[in-house]
Amino acid sequence: MAIKNYNHTVAERLMRYVQIDTTADPNSTSFPSTEIQKDLGRLLVQELLDLGVEDAEMDEWGYVFGTVKGNTSNDVPTVCFCAHMDTAPDVTGKNVKPILHKNYDGKPITLPDDTTQVITTEKHPYLKEKIGDDLITASGKTLLGADDKAGVACIMDFVEYLMGNPGIKHGDIRILFTPDEEVGRGVDHLDMEKLNADYGYTLDGGVLGSIEDESFSADAVKITIHGVSAHPGYAKGKIINALKLGGEILAALPRDSWSPETTEGREGFVHPTSFDGIQEKATIGFIIRDHETSKLAEYEERLKGIAEEVVAQYPGASMDFEVTEQYRNMKEVLKTVPFVTDYAIEAMKKADITPRPVIIRGGTDGSRLSFMGLPCPNLFTGEMAIHSKHEYVSVQDMQKAVQTMGELVQIWEKHI
Repeated sequence: MAIKNYNHTVAERLMRYVQIDTTADPNSTSFPSTEIQKDLGRLLVQELLDLGVEDAEMDEWGYVFGTVKGNTSNDVPTVCFCAHMDTAPDVTGKNVKPILHKNYDGKPITLPDDTTQVITTEKHPYLKEKIGDDLITASGKTLLGADDKAGVACIMDFVEYLMGNPGIKHGDIRILFTPDEEVGRGVDHLDMEKLNADYGYTLDGGVLGSIEDESFSADAVKITIHGVSAHPGYAKGKIINALKLGGEILAALPRDSWSPETTEGREGFVHPTSFDGIQEKATIGFIIRDHETSKLAEYEERLKGIAEEVVAQYPGASMDFEVTEQYRNMKEVLKTVPFVTDYAIEAMKKADITPRPVIIRGGTDGSRLSFMGLPCPNLFTGEMAIHSKHEYVSVQDMQKAVQTMGELVQIWEKHI
């Protein structure tokens, strides 16, 4: 039974949610990294309660939980739908003014609060597929926050649909909204026993029909360079400037490969993300990415060798090289339970959507959840041009995501 004759609420929900600032802070040591993320969490709990989700709650860490209770006599696995509430710190998420553009005609969209921000099909080719759709953008001075409040809106709309249509047979469905996904800590404090789900799907993907069950594997590297400090007026033969050594290490990296700006598809990279310090001590932060986990160690050894070669030229200088695991390719888990992805593809087809299996050049909460015992591919929401002032989403894409979830829970109910 497909979703028909239902007045979707995704557009209204998204436009309401994005006006609540939930920007994450990568420099914070608290969890969540910003307390303002709980503002949206509290609203979602109340909306879930109003919809009849009796156990809706937010815990001390800012995770929002809820259960749409099953209505079938079949013994069906518990499926979780998950989205993150925080937005990226790359562009401000404060004072977002969402704009609904009805029946998009393919012409450039000039954003009113900063007319230098123009969204065009040349810059964003996917828009060519969205002519006739209703689009939501920000006003030019902020990101929109469809990443991932579009996912939040889709799940909430789906809950409203299920609660109003008890004829749709399904097992227990767990709802999860997380903080701090954008700073890589989205499931750091998640209580998996409390979540109590068997399989999951994140709603955090882009183009209509996209399904992602393969992500990067990821490490972080911190190189700390120890130099020698002295008064600059009397420093000849004494100073070893850690900042300069750091600059030499960065300059020694390949210019035509091994970087985000020179790779695509399945190619991995080594990417410097921060450089801080004084002449006595400097720190360079890197992210290391590849779809083959074994390659991370190769990249790290090569990077370490480059750094050691630079430092070795300066007797008296030294360095530390620290590797931290971030997440692993979800495919390593999902290939053992291929039906989780297969059911989603089947659901899209039933909703008259052409599936687009793609790989993620990045990661989602689902990457880590998969290794925490919840196999969890990523489904589309329509969110595009994320982390930018050009961010947009198609209302019809969001509605199709809701329809996909509707088909998906019915498929799970039958495959016992």
